[in-house]
Amino acid sequence: MLNQSDILQTLNMIDHQHLDIRTITMGISLRDCAHPEAGRCAEKIYDKICRRAEKLVETGCAIEREYGIPIVNKRISVTPAALVAESCGGEDLLPIARALDRAARECGVNFIGGYSALVHKGFTEGDRRLIASIPAALAETDLVCSSVNVATTKAGVNMDAVALMGRIIKQTAEATAERDGLGCAKLVVFANAVEDNPFMAGAFHGVGEPECVINVGVSGPGVVHAALKEVRGAPFDVVAETVKRTAFRVTRMGQMVALAASQRLGVPFGVVDLSLAPTPAVGDSVARILEEMGIEVCGTHGTTAALALLNDAVKKGGLMASSHVGGLSGAFIPVSEDEGMIAAAERGTLALDKLEAMTSVCSVGLDMIAVPGDTPAETISAIIADEAAIGVVNQKTTAVRLIPAPGKGVGERVEFGGLLGSAPVIPVHPESSAAFIARGGRIPAPMQSLKN
Repeated sequence: MLNQSDILQTLNMIDHQHLDIRTITMGISLRDCAHPEAGRCAEKIYDKICRRAEKLVETGCAIEREYGIPIVNKRISVTPAALVAESCGGEDLLPIARALDRAARECGVNFIGGYSALVHKGFTEGDRRLIASIPAALAETDLVCSSVNVATTKAGVNMDAVALMGRIIKQTAEATAERDGLGCAKLVVFANAVEDNPFMAGAFHGVGEPECVINVGVSGPGVVHAALKEVRGAPFDVVAETVKRTAFRVTRMGQMVALAASQRLGVPFGVVDLSLAPTPAVGDSVARILEEMGIEVCGTHGTTAALALLNDAVKKGGLMASSHVGGLSGAFIPVSEDEGMIAAAERGTLALDKLEAMTSVCSVGLDMIAVPGDTPAETISAIIADEAAIGVVNQKTTAVRLIPAPGKGVGERVEFGGLLGSAPVIPVHPESSAAFIARGGRIPAPMQSLKN
């Protein structure tokens, strides 16, 4: 039961500390939309999404008004399109992408995720066709997001898929060159992808999910930052307890919104994802939380340890607040979407190697990072392979969302606006990884895969 103090504290967090519900995401199964004709399959997809999500935005806005809690995004995730389109004849799967984009516009959502394929152990023909269409699909659409899972702890790393995705990322950047490679901001390469992620660009509706579900992603880096200011200089166990208590309050708010949306839409409640998702706004930064712990600039020595504490405490606090915590849940470190990360990268303190080390202890991975436009596809593939290895060995979700900025070099910037923000182009190692990537095959699963 909330008392007056709790309510006033929550209002202060909303008004002054950037607390919000980052997204209400409706997951929709499209398995019954399969059809041998791509055009007919696309029609069925459009009709089902519009029918299921017709009142999603309306409901989210109503909850926002009634509770006084900002709900920044309303989104949709769908069954990986490669599964739905597997039986479609011919090579052109772009009608599927166009149908997703059209449905998202009709429903009024910010993004739709699920133009995706799961190829961690190998490809089907449908997978190959869908992946080949990703550059054109992301260039032609505005709201469609895409993801490809190339590794799992059980299966190991599909290096053929890793090599292919390096080329696909380059092609996507070139296809959207006039927009600083914006298509790459809507494309994620995963290891151990989760089925109930409400955040874009990696959301899809997993095959183990129900017909339709509501997942909520909360946020609140600014709230955590403000709380840590109150315990400046205190020991780390006090820091951890403070973060945990703050995450508890944030997650309770998220669960309240999720249950309200679920009830009003007549759709099961799935999970609350309690990830700390930053924005480009000042005061809404994960980097600034780490610096509040005593790190002079994010990226210097001690950053990984600080991030490990933050990620763990956020998860512990969330689990106390809700019995249905899922998605990715932890701390995101997307460079272009975090003003503190941007500042650290511009200063040169935060480099690609340090970001990779940080991903071993936090949610997801190398996220929204701009690299030189002339970066070879094999180098991008090698970066994906490194990140996939971290995920596979540590039994966690990792991902890569790189933007090889067309025509731009180190020190220049990409500009996307909105939540996608902007980022300085940072260097990659000049030495070649081409021979390594050319080997192909699969990196075997580690010993952890034999736990059964």
